[in-house]
Amino acid sequence: MLAERETGDYPLFSRLDRNFAILSLITGALALVSAIVLVYERMQVYIDPNHQSICDINAILNCGTVMRTPYAEAFGFPNPFIGLVGYTIVLTISMALLAKARFANWFWICMNIGHLLAFAFVCYLWFNTTFNINALCIFCMVVWLMQTFLLVRVTARNITAGVIPAPEHIREAAQGWSWFVIVLIVVVIYGIIVIRFFDQIVGMF
Repeated sequence: MLAERETGDYPLFSRLDRNFAILSLITGALALVSAIVLVYERMQVYIDPNHQSICDINAILNCGTVMRTPYAEAFGFPNPFIGLVGYTIVLTISMALLAKARFANWFWICMNIGHLLAFAFVCYLWFNTTFNINALCIFCMVVWLMQTFLLVRVTARNITAGVIPAPEHIREAAQGWSWFVIVLIVVVIYGIIVIRFFDQIVGMF
């Protein structure tokens, strides 16, 4: 049934793309703003090594501690520069979709791969900040959350639209189950953070 809709019912896919565009516009904008703030704060640290960033709240929530580690420059330059480029692209695609642009399946596959790689990088940063740096960056955590939304929702869109091959019952359920997957990932990521820093969190009160 969905196979017929893929060719004959454009409004279905227009609706899928519109919904994804709205979500990616919001999440991409929040992630981009976070990246801009982090780039600004990193530049201030370059200028003044003793600079205290706006998100240096305590020993746990301390962007300054995180950005002064090698993990903050995984590719030889500050990680937020990746966000500046990546989320600008996300916003551009979102606006194109809202303008009713249509992309080929290969483009959606590339988008899915791009968001998957971005999420893999998020997992790398999450692991190192949680278990090696022992400090958290608030704006980084915003990006982690936004990237989770982007990956799961673009994957759900592609499954529903038949870009990613799947049985019909999975294609029909993908949109609804995607929200459960998002909640599950968020609970795992941030739940582990709470467990890891539980004693310090309790000590604040």
